[in-house]
Amino acid sequence: MKKVLIIDTSILCVWLEVPGMDDCGPEDDKWNKQRLDEKIQVEEQAHTTFVLPLASIIETGNHISQATHSRRERGQALAELMRKSANEQTPWAAFSEQSILWAPEKLIHLADAWPDLAAQKLSLGDATIKDVAEYYAQMNFQVEILTGDQGLKAYEPVAPAELPRRRERQ
Repeated sequence: MKKVLIIDTSILCVWLEVPGMDDCGPEDDKWNKQRLDEKIQVEEQAHTTFVLPLASIIETGNHISQATHSRRERGQALAELMRKSANEQTPWAAFSEQSILWAPEKLIHLADAWPDLAAQKLSLGDATIKDVAEYYAQMNFQVEILTGDQGLKAYEPVAPAELPRRRERQ
């Protein structure tokens, strides 16, 4: 089963070394640049597809623009990942695949679901990342949301059980 790795803002900020955001996650599951680089390398070798949700792009861009220094350099690094995603450069998924999630009926669905999600303390950005994860899960991908946010991680779709392949009779 093909795997997708959906990259959340918290992880993207660590990856891009946004000043003041060099780690994320709870103490017992802390993500830093070294751990993240090792994870990215393992996933690249496994031919995992990386997905950059629009919410992660926007939120990370906001963090970069408010950083105390290195805004241009970090902005260039984010822009490069955006180009790779837009151009579907391996291992990145084409961003256009997510465009269906912004269709009017999907936005209405998000609007209808949003009040209950807000009551559960799920941000609007995280709600859209959850939708991206569900979109890929429905296409039979194994989905991992790479995040330091345990609340968002809880919305990671459960991988469907793989059915054993039948042997051909000889």
